[in-house]
Amino acid sequence: MSGYPEYMQGLLKLVEETRPDRVGKALRAMNAEEKEQILRDWHPDYKMDQKRKLKIGSSAGELMPHEVADTLEAHPVIKPGDIDLSNVVYDVDVLVIGAGGAGLSASLTAIEHGVAPDNVLMIQKLRLGDANSKMSQGGIQAADAPDDNPTIHYLDVIGGGHYANKPDLVEAMVKEGPDVIKWHEELGVTYDKLEDGTMQLAPGGGTSRKRMHSCKDYTGLEITRVLVDEFINKEISYVEFTSAVELVMDDKGQVAGAVLWDMDHDDYTVARAKSTILATGGFGRLHIQGFETTNHYGATNDGVVMAYHVGANLRDLDSTQFHPTGAAYPAQIVGQLCTEKLRARGAQPLNNDGVLFVYPLETRDVEASALIRECYGREKGIVTPTGMRGVWLDTPLIDVINGEGTIEREFAAMFRTFNKFGIDIREEPMLVYPTLHYQNGGVEINVQCETNVPGLYAAGEVCGGIHGKNRLMGNSQLDLYVFGRRAGRFSAERAKTATLGDLTLDHLDVYEKMLADAGVVTDRKAPTLLPEYRGKRTLEHQLKML
Repeated sequence: MSGYPEYMQGLLKLVEETRPDRVGKALRAMNAEEKEQILRDWHPDYKMDQKRKLKIGSSAGELMPHEVADTLEAHPVIKPGDIDLSNVVYDVDVLVIGAGGAGLSASLTAIEHGVAPDNVLMIQKLRLGDANSKMSQGGIQAADAPDDNPTIHYLDVIGGGHYANKPDLVEAMVKEGPDVIKWHEELGVTYDKLEDGTMQLAPGGGTSRKRMHSCKDYTGLEITRVLVDEFINKEISYVEFTSAVELVMDDKGQVAGAVLWDMDHDDYTVARAKSTILATGGFGRLHIQGFETTNHYGATNDGVVMAYHVGANLRDLDSTQFHPTGAAYPAQIVGQLCTEKLRARGAQPLNNDGVLFVYPLETRDVEASALIRECYGREKGIVTPTGMRGVWLDTPLIDVINGEGTIEREFAAMFRTFNKFGIDIREEPMLVYPTLHYQNGGVEINVQCETNVPGLYAAGEVCGGIHGKNRLMGNSQLDLYVFGRRAGRFSAERAKTATLGDLTLDHLDVYEKMLADAGVVTDRKAPTLLPEYRGKRTLEHQLKML
């Protein structure tokens, strides 16, 4: 029996009736003018009333969502006099803040470049491996097929990012992509293969070649599993349920570690380090414009806030990625990711008439805009019992096109998730709507993963510049391993010669003065560490749209 309400089951008949005519057919991709128009009309990034210019700091004047500006125009959570900086509990060469793919790969690479395992310390606010990295489903891009190469990959990335990317970062990412796949396989990652042993590759939105490597639909989980095993086997030091709340400077102007909050014991400690790597992930739990999110519980913009307190430059924070297909029904999983790989394997987005209304593999920003337009511009969305709107994603087409058993074999996670609620995605479509997915901007780095502040490195989603104004599917997984490894390498090299001066938190007084001089009057404090949901209304974005 279907898990959809009776009135929605009636609409499903239209999907079934139109399916035979849609097999093997697709709308053409939009031209440049059409893409620009739909973005301006419907993409959340183009709602200027939902953004403002930052008032303070090295990136003052930069445009960003109110929710992000609120975390930067906020008081630090501690004052210099609150912390005894002589209480150095951890004294290491390399401090890694964050335990997702970027942090894990940075830690492993640091010891490959001469740092002893007990001289690397990883700090993680939740558990080892808890990060968006683990939640990635669809795959990782790398140009290693005979008909592909890094130059083609580079052009796809630059075009998909609306030509706002930092070219040298993109060059580094695409050139090192094949080596990342090789490294993963050497460690034990099980990528999907064809019968002849070659990689099974899939297309993605905005790509001109099939270069998506996957592990069914739990690619991030598989890679993280392997890296966590390797991390533990190498006996690298780590601390769980501990949050970095501020970076520590020294009297030479270098970042020299961090102030840590032990969440189990409600106590502050100090970690001193010759090199510090931010691998803290994104800001999904800020729920930009009230959107639901695919992000894990700890994605609260901590790294950007801490970096900005010490004077790091930021970029591209005006750009947020909304994944086109987040679950819209049932209510228990609203906002959770429905991987783009579903559309790469043939699933089509359909309106309440069962009509395909957009080319399924547009870039994510264009695809998301088309879904929002269909629901709120053309009034062709399907309304759920909670009042949320969505469109069908016709998943049964996957088995029709690729052969019976494809869904169970390649989308085991998606199949189980919906089956728990009585929805068999082999027989019935999903209901989907855009969901907040990725922080396109962040802390500016160079190809060595250095920020403009000596001693501070960054890798992964906390960074800006790699993806420009829009990220293509699978490039976040590649980004965090390419630059995680680079951060580990270059931070280790620095640690061999760096010397630290006296520790200080005087930069927090400077930040407070900037707030006062800019006339910022607030009781906000940041970083927030964990999101607050008590009393929060659900489906906030959808209610605003109605």
